Amino acid sequence: MNANAAATNPPDIDASTLRTWLGDRQEIALVDVRDGGPFARSHLLVASNLPLARLEVMAPALVPRRSVRAVLMDEDGSREGPARQAALLLTRHGYTDVHVLAGGVQAWGQAGFELFSGTNVPSKAFGEEVEHRFDTPRIEPETLRQWQQEGRPLVLVDSRPLEEYRTVSLPGAADCPGAELVLRVPELAARPDTVVVVNCAGRTRSIIGCQSLRNAGLTNPVYALKNGTMGWQLAGFDPEKGRDNLAPEPQAAGLAQAQLMAVEVAQRYGVQFIDVDRLQQMQLDTTRTTYVFDVRLPEAFAAGHRPGSLNAPGGQLVQATDTFAAVRHARLVLVDRHQVQAVMTAHWLLQMGWDEVYVLTQGLEGELHTGPARPEPLGLQDLTAPLLTPAELQDRITRGDCAVIDVGESYWWRAARVPGSFYAMRSRLSQALQAFELDRPLVFTCADGRVSRHAAQDALALCHAHVAVLAGGRAAWRAAGQPTEVCPGDHDPLLLTATDDMWYPPYARRTGLTEAMQQYLTWEVNLLEQLAREPYLQFRIGPRAAAHGDTSPA
Repeated sequence: MNANAAATNPPDIDASTLRTWLGDRQEIALVDVRDGGPFARSHLLVASNLPLARLEVMAPALVPRRSVRAVLMDEDGSREGPARQAALLLTRHGYTDVHVLAGGVQAWGQAGFELFSGTNVPSKAFGEEVEHRFDTPRIEPETLRQWQQEGRPLVLVDSRPLEEYRTVSLPGAADCPGAELVLRVPELAARPDTVVVVNCAGRTRSIIGCQSLRNAGLTNPVYALKNGTMGWQLAGFDPEKGRDNLAPEPQAAGLAQAQLMAVEVAQRYGVQFIDVDRLQQMQLDTTRTTYVFDVRLPEAFAAGHRPGSLNAPGGQLVQATDTFAAVRHARLVLVDRHQVQAVMTAHWLLQMGWDEVYVLTQGLEGELHTGPARPEPLGLQDLTAPLLTPAELQDRITRGDCAVIDVGESYWWRAARVPGSFYAMRSRLSQALQAFELDRPLVFTCADGRVSRHAAQDALALCHAHVAVLAGGRAAWRAAGQPTEVCPGDHDPLLLTATDDMWYPPYARRTGLTEAMQQYLTWEVNLLEQLAREPYLQFRIGPRAAAHGDTSPA
């Protein structure tokens, strides 16, 4: 991961200057390049986590305009630290306005400014503010349980992505990710006496999901389940695992109802619509960053999407905005097919303080691309390690002539890894590779085969001669029907390094689950008090008139 030493050494800025920049409402990419574990323990409020170990893959999507003002940081800003390595890497690849926070996160705290723990903090704090401002109705797990036992007419929907829903869900719940709620729920709750309950893992997506249906004018009683699946488990009730029950798309009448609801939301909240010509003008403006997000579910996106758009399912775009858009004050253009998911997502992003949010009309007409869409990683042309198909790797594993090393997110390696594969944080790869002789053949993998290609190049630079990469990573391995296995515990001999690459949710803990859930829920509730001390992030909760532009989808 060493950048070209000949690249221009990016300048430092101090904490006070950065504080001023954060308040000037000009575009800025605030990038924390530490691994996910240290980031989750302490970071600046609106920083996006782009670890140096994944920077080549993440930067083109999250920081697409290479002339944007960018500030990078690590723990202490040391001379050989990851922030300076990352700054040199970005500069080498054409980023022209890169700075490093002198003294890093430590200097920000020493200057008396706030540091936050956890992940997706702006979005989580926003959820708490929404509940406070709207007095979003909520019910206790015990009440939901009683209603279910009484056979009360009830629609229970889980507003998380299907992958999370499969991990842990509630009995009787259908999966309906956040931006899909207004599209799918009205038809499910056709009887006026049917109660709708929205849950998630904890609080934010339950609150936002419930309030979405209320903002859209659904006349049924709608509640957020207090503390979600965590609250359910803390109440002593058993969850379910491995379910695959997605709420169905509406028929014609249900779709028409959802679209009428979305039109009314757009008018009340000042959601602006633009056409393709206007989008193209925005994209030609090299002085501004314009993100184009298709907010539909991944399956719909893969079946056909606008060229140049990226998939950011609407519920997750609100829940974890910092993981999709690292440039504050950029333009956000949202795409869907029915102008329901995009409108509902836009009306929340406007309230979160994003000034320029637009819904693209007729954005799915004309030629569409299929499959996943990912910007080309930085330095792709420099990668030389050969690619293996799943069948080729399986053959080599059977022969026992290679070691497989996974450098992806450790949580998913633990859940379903290539059998016998080792785990190593890419940031500690030099340490990890000491376990192997230089002539031992190594095959690298990760979630989708992108980060592992760069890790393989690192291994070549460390003089390991026989290096290859599993094309498509674990996703391709599973799609090919190859077997997987579960990590048996924290003392697995296949762990070459610590697993401090990411924040582990409470339900992923092997011990202390109850305490972890209680701590997490307390942390969420307490965010608003801390947020009040960082005035550069301002929410604007409630309806507002459009400042300019068209608020009609027609």
